[in-house]
Amino acid sequence: MDRVEAQEERRRRIRESVVSRGFVRTSELVAEFGISLMTAHRDLDALQAQGWLRKVRGGATGLPSAQFHGTVAERMATMAAAKRLLARAAAELLAPGQTVLLDDSTTCLMLAHELPGRAPLTVLTNSLAATTALAREPGISLITLGGAYFPAYDAFMGVHTADAVRAYRADVLFLSTTAVAKGRCYHTSPETVLVKRAMMESAARRVLVADHTKFRKDGLYALAPLTGFDLLITDDGLPAEEVRAIRAGGTEVRVVGVRGG
Repeated sequence: MDRVEAQEERRRRIRESVVSRGFVRTSELVAEFGISLMTAHRDLDALQAQGWLRKVRGGATGLPSAQFHGTVAERMATMAAAKRLLARAAAELLAPGQTVLLDDSTTCLMLAHELPGRAPLTVLTNSLAATTALAREPGISLITLGGAYFPAYDAFMGVHTADAVRAYRADVLFLSTTAVAKGRCYHTSPETVLVKRAMMESAARRVLVADHTKFRKDGLYALAPLTGFDLLITDDGLPAEEVRAIRAGGTEVRVVGVRGG
């Protein structure tokens, strides 16, 4: 095993350790892998840049927070039944022949699986997982939005992805977010915010698909106000007074029944 291979293997093991344990100390990594403190910090910096973890004082954490919202697997498992129902409700909005923008969220990944039933459609996405799901579906004209690949998100993000988005115009955008607080959407990654904003600029209709738990979380980077969306699709766990306030702000709200079954 050469130096690069050894580094990749070590970082893979560090990543798995952080995800499984929730928190690891830098000193533990030094002892476990026989590396210097500087090398341990470089490894954590690289893994943080890829979105796998968040560096904190003394080590790194994989626990969700305002600056880190967990791995794709964790997010897929969170509110899975509600996300599936929201995805089906979103798919009902589509008409054959439309051009659809999908972001890299796990909610929109579930929506991707609903799209073949609404074909023919043109789908643009930066999500590698959604691309894989739709690649061989008849009736789906697929356009991928490249850029820097972020393994932890299984998606392409950053400046080049945002530039790619701006080359197109879509009929409708489906987008989710990490958190909604005081009438504004937030995310944990500035690269993701950059791409999502470009998507909002490139769509004639903008639909936010967010289960009610998103309204109880915090995010570090402001994405857009709720008033920047034409429609919010959420579940019936969101209190009625919040629904009324969002509607009063000018954004249509569709509430999907989840708690009853």
